[in-house]
Amino acid sequence: MTIRAVFFDLGGVIARTEQREPRTRLAQSLGLTYADIDKLVFENESSKQASLGFITEDQHWQNVALSLGLPGSEGERLCTEFFAGDRIDLKLVDLMRNLRPTIKVGAISNAWSGMRAWITAHNFADVFDDMVISAEVGYAKPDARIYQTALQNLQVLPAESVFLDDTLRNVEAARKIGMHAIHFVQPGQAIGELETLLAA
Repeated sequence: MTIRAVFFDLGGVIARTEQREPRTRLAQSLGLTYADIDKLVFENESSKQASLGFITEDQHWQNVALSLGLPGSEGERLCTEFFAGDRIDLKLVDLMRNLRPTIKVGAISNAWSGMRAWITAHNFADVFDDMVISAEVGYAKPDARIYQTALQNLQVLPAESVFLDDTLRNVEAARKIGMHAIHFVQPGQAIGELETLLAA
């Protein structure tokens, strides 16, 4: 069956932590390890609530600050320093732009409330026909509903779509509902696998 849509994860695929030093410095300044600060930001109840849209991204960062014994107002600074080593993969963005209009391009992301505005601020909202963001819909990968919503929004069948994600369980969940899926390990590998699928 012809591929009619390609869906991309955002964090870990389009935007990745390419420089660990800023996050390491932040962790050390707080008496933590890199793994500690990563877990504090991404793997706690506040993060889960933000990912499902129950609290805003700003509220999550205030919670992070408070959990460190800092004033909530320090959340914005912590966010800036935490993500200082992240970079947008402009080659992938160009690839996405070049897929259109022949192939529909979508995003399926477990992300907080600020993601859509962040994409717009970084000038690549135009590459997407649609974005399904967990904080906006109230459910997150690997919940099958988030993939089904993305497919419905672009009016494509699972077998007509490809999904790229850096988290294996999310890839497996997409495959379970019939989508083609690629486990993103590094750009060259993922692009190669995508090109093979598109050429089939």
